[in-house]
Amino acid sequence: MTGARAGGSEQLKWKPMSALVVVCVALSGCGLAAAPCRIASAGLKIVPVVGHVAAAPTDACAEVIDP
Repeated sequence: MTGARAGGSEQLKWKPMSALVVVCVALSGCGLAAAPCRIASAGLKIVPVVGHVAAAPTDACAEVIDP
């Protein structure tokens, strides 16, 4: 009987957490999808001389996803 109670209470703990995750993803919009492009762009811009030129495609990717 104790095992059944433990499983039920753990399920109740996950419901608020999953609802919070869904709300956060919904509120973040496309910025979450554009994050990999923006991170790659920032990493490329560190490279001296050619960094900004090399980061142009990833900047364009981020602008298309999250204008």
